[in-house]
Amino acid sequence: MFIAGFPAGPLAANCYFAAIDGGRKCVIVDPGQSSAEGIAKLIEEHRLEPAAVLVTHGHFDHMWQAAEVADRYDAPLWIHPADRHLLTDPMAAISQESGTMLRQQLGMTEIPDFAEPGQVREAVEGARIEVDGLTLVVDHVPGHTPGTVVYRMEYDGPEDVSQVMFSGDFLFQGSIGRTDLNGGDHAQMRNSLTKKVLPLTDDIVVLPGHGEQTSIGRERATNPFLADLPAAPDPQNGSATE
Repeated sequence: MFIAGFPAGPLAANCYFAAIDGGRKCVIVDPGQSSAEGIAKLIEEHRLEPAAVLVTHGHFDHMWQAAEVADRYDAPLWIHPADRHLLTDPMAAISQESGTMLRQQLGMTEIPDFAEPGQVREAVEGARIEVDGLTLVVDHVPGHTPGTVVYRMEYDGPEDVSQVMFSGDFLFQGSIGRTDLNGGDHAQMRNSLTKKVLPLTDDIVVLPGHGEQTSIGRERATNPFLADLPAAPDPQNGSATE
């Protein structure tokens, strides 16, 4: 199995690739700001053929070049319907004041025009994305944004890992996504964490939108934002845990 990634743009948002093997069709997760050059380099180096672009949520640092990349490689772009409007208006997810500060920090005089790519698919709860023997399942996890999703896939490798989760800004090493931006909802975030993280097995590797990789087991044991959540079914036997 082939998995690769790199941080891109001023906010160092992680962009990921996944394929059954090098020289095969692949998915690209979260092509954000300044990611196109790194994407082209990986494609050439590993002889990959992009077959789908997956967006975890509509914030600009994760989808700034998503439409461009999707159209360049004639691949469908997957995004949840609740965040789809951000493809054409990414600044709608932050306040006007924050947008002004952001433009100053990034040295932008104006926001470029955005448009949807030629092919858009709805990344709704339970959707399955099939690419050349690779299957990714969508979990809708609102809270950071209304349309935040994570993508999970089975892992076939030498490590003792059952699945890999591309978590975007939903779950980080030691933290979770912020809920104070437009569309954020802390109660929804807690509900999503309770229903979509706590029931998972500890051996699932988490590849977040920023920072280093982690695992469900590590976050269950050390992440302070998971410590006070309601009891959830034990992933080993289905019984409630306290």
